[in-house]
Amino acid sequence: MPVTSVTRDTEALTLTVVAEFSAPLRRLWDAYLDPRQLERFWGPPGYPATFTRHDGSPNGTSAYYMTGPNDERYHGYWKWVAVTPEKSFEVVDGFANPDGTPHDELPTSRTAFTFETVDNGSRVTTVTTFASLEDLEKLLEMGMEEGLQEAMGQIDDVLADLTSFAHDRATASQILNDTQVRISRVIRGSVDDVWRAHNDAELIRRWLLGPDGWTMPVCELATEVGDSYRYEWAPEGGGEGGFGFEGELLENTPPYRAVTTERMIGMEGEGTINELTLTPVEGGTLLSLVITYPTTELRDIVLGTGMTDGMETSYQRLEREVLAPAGL
Repeated sequence: MPVTSVTRDTEALTLTVVAEFSAPLRRLWDAYLDPRQLERFWGPPGYPATFTRHDGSPNGTSAYYMTGPNDERYHGYWKWVAVTPEKSFEVVDGFANPDGTPHDELPTSRTAFTFETVDNGSRVTTVTTFASLEDLEKLLEMGMEEGLQEAMGQIDDVLADLTSFAHDRATASQILNDTQVRISRVIRGSVDDVWRAHNDAELIRRWLLGPDGWTMPVCELATEVGDSYRYEWAPEGGGEGGFGFEGELLENTPPYRAVTTERMIGMEGEGTINELTLTPVEGGTLLSLVITYPTTELRDIVLGTGMTDGMETSYQRLEREVLAPAGL
């Protein structure tokens, strides 16, 4: 069991959990910043977590739910207060309603995670501070202390599984629920460089082409919230078969997060909402794209087109023809 100590302080209104692991500090840090890894241990056994949003940056937000044995869901959120890379982060931790809004009748707490190197690996110290003794006692009654210890007990398996999250793995898709899919890929480049490659029309035309044989004659960017964008592709050498997408920029937090709507040009019906998040990890930048579809049927149709393979081809081109030649 990696937990070395658990301390309650009813005067300071804190609960402190210390755990040590044989893995290097960066490996442990990435396990918390990468939603694919975090959701494998954040929920206690029998209550796995699914993160539908995870912005590991100051003023960011994480949204998740835990699924119980009878498919019941328990929703929660983090509001990121501060982040010092590979050293610490602090969040406001609360319960949420099914629609993601805070559950006002249940208490919130403030949790600081501190990471440090020790002789045999790394240590994380989790200090949760409560607003009142009543809140502390209520959350302890709900099993918070046991839940934290059980979650820590699952981290070792995640840390040992290096291959699932290696930077040289291809683009992968994960179904989160009936209408959401998360696309994940570690890009060999810094967060700033990957962000610029997504927001510079000249660079976009060089890599966002999918399979070979396509050009991008139209690349109109949205730079401010409320702006519209339009991308169009055409076969090399001309001919029929061109297509395009358009939409609106809903949120923009450079260089970490952007949210857009997306609809294929000329098609009727509701489009998708695309949430792009960039997170620095070992080996480069973790690109997470959460796509929300209007229906399960449309989700399955799009995934069945080979979308993920086309995205992988584009990301390989991004690394090869944009980031590598520039020494990025």
